[in-house]
Amino acid sequence: MRLILLGPPGAGKGTQAGKIAKKYNIPHISTGDIFRANIVNNTELGILAKKYIDNGELVPDGLVMDIVRDRIIQDDTKNGFLLDGFPRTLEQAMALDEMLINSNMKLDAVVKIKVNLDLLVTRITGRRICKECGATYHVDFNKPKKSDVCDLCNGELYQRSDDNEDVVRNRINVYIEQTTPLVEYYTNRDVLKIIDGEQSIDDVFNQIVKEVE
Repeated sequence: MRLILLGPPGAGKGTQAGKIAKKYNIPHISTGDIFRANIVNNTELGILAKKYIDNGELVPDGLVMDIVRDRIIQDDTKNGFLLDGFPRTLEQAMALDEMLINSNMKLDAVVKIKVNLDLLVTRITGRRICKECGATYHVDFNKPKKSDVCDLCNGELYQRSDDNEDVVRNRINVYIEQTTPLVEYYTNRDVLKIIDGEQSIDDVFNQIVKEVE
């Protein structure tokens, strides 16, 4: 199963990615994780990418493609893969298609988790994180037993500085603007699956499984 997962911040992509990867025994491939791994391991591609990142520049599409290509041909992708955070542009999507064709591979589906903007804002702005162990809570949906105190380690809970409403709305709008061409592209290729992300976690997952199979 070869899948791409799309969804704005707060849509629950991380949770669903873990469940999908487990069910189909495929790696969850995040481009951010790939970059970090290459940089930490001081690979040739990582060294090149680090030069752009350290200068505050976007990593060129060609280098991004080289890093993705290097990752998806590794042994653990024999059953497929789940791409998260890639492609981000129409150019990257087209290059990925060409890469897969050249490798005798086929994309099975592009899963887009759709959630109302106001609900996304509520989900993100209500998030609280433990300073000690990193456990996450929500002021409405997953409250700690004691206000502002972690249930697991009694650490202090805090709100990320970029989780305020203005920043969150901007992040979501930027994401939507970036991915609109991708949605149109994959719709035209008849591989896009729209998932209602406002259901329960299990119902979202069950709908994903039904759509991709």
